[in-house]
Amino acid sequence: MTVTLTEAAARHVSRYIARRGKGVGVRLGVKTTGCSGLAYTLEYADALAPEDVVFEDHGVKLMVDPKSMAYIDGTELDFVREGLNEGFRFNNPNERDRCGCGESFRV
Repeated sequence: MTVTLTEAAARHVSRYIARRGKGVGVRLGVKTTGCSGLAYTLEYADALAPEDVVFEDHGVKLMVDPKSMAYIDGTELDFVREGLNEGFRFNNPNERDRCGCGESFRV
């Protein structure tokens, strides 16, 4: 089981945590919602939770709750800029379908 970050995502997270002045990394998970059933959740974490599965890539910690691991195992978190837009992109090999608006997915 693994979840990784690209260098671009790690740089973005590191800069943001430095600006905030606190934090240990990012917490990635999934929740039930949307047209296709699941949506990614991503938040900056100030502390590790006892149940967190912790990965470290490019010096950045990525925490995942055990229930989400089945859906996001093998996912690469990237940070991309396209024109005036920028944001995180989830490259998940388990995705079988994504809704038209891009907010939810199905495995």
